[in-house]
Amino acid sequence: MALDGITVANIVAELKTQMIDSRISKIAQPEHDELMITLKTKEGNKRLLISASPSLPLIYLGDKNKKSPMVAPNFCMLLRKHIGTGRITNVSQPSLERVIFIDIEHFDELGDLKQKRLAIELMGKHSNIIFMDHESNIIDSIKHISSHVSSVREVLPGRKYFIPDQAHKLSPLKISETAFIEALKSKADTIVPALYKSFVGISPTVAEEICYIADLNTMATPKDLDSDCLLHLYRQFTLFMERVSEEDFYPVIYFDGDKPVDYSSIPLTHYEDYTKEPYDSISELLIAYYDKKALITRIRQKSADLRHVVATALERNHKKYQLQLRQLEDTKDRDKFKEYGELINIYGYELKENDKVLVAYNYYQDKEVKIPIDPTLTPSQNSQKYFAKYNKKKRTYEALLELVRETKEEIDYLSTLSNALENATGEEDLQEIKEEMIQTGYVRKRHEKKKVKIKSAPLHFLSSDGYSIFVGKNNLQNDEISFNLGSNKDWWFHVKDAPGSHVLVVTNGEEIPDATYLEAAKLAAHFSSRRESDKIEVDYTLRKNLKKPTGSKPGFVVYYTNYSMITDSDIKGIHQVH
Repeated sequence: MALDGITVANIVAELKTQMIDSRISKIAQPEHDELMITLKTKEGNKRLLISASPSLPLIYLGDKNKKSPMVAPNFCMLLRKHIGTGRITNVSQPSLERVIFIDIEHFDELGDLKQKRLAIELMGKHSNIIFMDHESNIIDSIKHISSHVSSVREVLPGRKYFIPDQAHKLSPLKISETAFIEALKSKADTIVPALYKSFVGISPTVAEEICYIADLNTMATPKDLDSDCLLHLYRQFTLFMERVSEEDFYPVIYFDGDKPVDYSSIPLTHYEDYTKEPYDSISELLIAYYDKKALITRIRQKSADLRHVVATALERNHKKYQLQLRQLEDTKDRDKFKEYGELINIYGYELKENDKVLVAYNYYQDKEVKIPIDPTLTPSQNSQKYFAKYNKKKRTYEALLELVRETKEEIDYLSTLSNALENATGEEDLQEIKEEMIQTGYVRKRHEKKKVKIKSAPLHFLSSDGYSIFVGKNNLQNDEISFNLGSNKDWWFHVKDAPGSHVLVVTNGEEIPDATYLEAAKLAAHFSSRRESDKIEVDYTLRKNLKKPTGSKPGFVVYYTNYSMITDSDIKGIHQVH
């Protein structure tokens, strides 16, 4: 979720408590669209990061520094000249706009006290950091916007600063019932877009939350709702906005497993199916959220080549598999030619010169058949011709059976690689997958083969009954779990007939409770290619029942004794050991 007006209000409330009366001690510009301002506060030095990146506009207080260029850019030098030792006097937000004003006072060269303002606009591709005087005259900005770029507003030195009001949205903080209803009814959209298109700072996620709390059909338009429903919606809307006005914030990140899905400054009840992680500070939340998002993005970028190799090989093998199945289908009639050959041997004496068809009783099918005959050949030659066709198709069938089996195994193996790439959480996981792909010939190794040691550990969970559960993130880890970790008395789980992680419950020789069985099955379901299904079948057996065929690929096991259960992939509440 991009920063909406409510999250910005949470940031402003936090910055007020920590920044007002603090002094600027250092200004740096680590990136062309980013500022790092070091502040001397009552609690010690703090670093304010402000990013006007079009893909990730952001502002938060933290402790980490960032490397700056040797020569400071012009905008940074200008800020150092004017406010390099300035004092923060106020932090504010106009209405619920995605704009933050930081007011600064400083002494000029003559020793006179002056007022300046930084406007931080967190508006996606329109994000900017604008420096102005006390009369809102722009001194400079981190991005210059001319009339050639925007017909709405120029952001150039000497121009007056103002916030564009293209959408003519209303402030949600103080809105009457009549104005609220009129604003909604003026929109032809359904309720959710009508809300976020009518009011400043309301994101689609927040609009959906308000409709969810009001228990309204989001497919209806405002004009479809009667007066009671509109009044109920207005009351829920104002109650939600009261929390914003009163700065009643409770920052949380929502996770699907270990992947961050969204965050909010006010808990969202329609996200109740996700795992919720609360934070005391919105700055801490933003740092954690975007660090995790950045890690996932970085892993996906670094795995792009491997995913391309796997996807290409999967596509090629799927095409080959379909072709082989069609060829196999063409051999289904092979027994017919054997029957024809035998029937000609039996009834061929009835053929007359130039006969092109032999009508014979087929005792295999208990019916009369018409067998095409080549009149230029003798009955014996016709019979041999059909036997030759039968033998050729039989050989083709037997060869294709083996090829289909091999191709299917290759598809299944490639699918496990694809699943492992989805489960990868670090560069060491990718290195293991790459090593495996080198071993199996999908990736060339540029130097002499040297088997990589497993550096990253399998995922480790604790069941509600206190038993350790290990989950392999790739095939090398799956082999480690299935044959080296634990003992033969431990229980092994795997989703049935689909790619997925091997899961092992370390029993310590004890009889494990039913709850642990279920949690292990849920983990097997979650870390599989069927995680999106509602009902997933999971096999489980004692580890001693697993066998690894000689020469088989990493992660491949067979077992002939097992139990099964149906479960879902919901693993919230299962504690992961970090």
